[in-house]
Amino acid sequence: MAVVAAVDRSDQAKAVVREAESLATAFEEDLYVVHVMTRSEFTDIQRNHTEETGTAVDMETISKLAAEYAEEATVDIDVPHESLGLVGDPSSRVIEFADERDARYIVTGGRKRSPTGKAVFGSVSQSIILNADTTVVSTVGK
Repeated sequence: MAVVAAVDRSDQAKAVVREAESLATAFEEDLYVVHVMTRSEFTDIQRNHTEETGTAVDMETISKLAAEYAEEATVDIDVPHESLGLVGDPSSRVIEFADERDARYIVTGGRKRSPTGKAVFGSVSQSIILNADTTVVSTVGK
């Protein structure tokens, strides 16, 4: 089993990783920190790189970049972990990855919202909460 921390590039990503670290430590599980790059982000990077260099960016390079984004959120933790970069629909890819690793928990971040806005979590977090078969822990940032 494992704990999967699904992070974006916001300031809240570190809080997500800290919560995932606590769960991984408490339950002696492997910790995976994942960042999913959307297809539109991939396309933008691809276009910019092609314009600058005249060559295309391969999927491995994009995955490495996304893994670097995931790793940025782990600076405050001291447990062994693996940072990974995925490409696609964030909620679907996180759930798929968690299923592949037989994850005990998925940790994701929500957004602090007004009373009306609380009915709608964050589109990615909400989709993970509603569609994952795994227990989802959500941290709410400021």
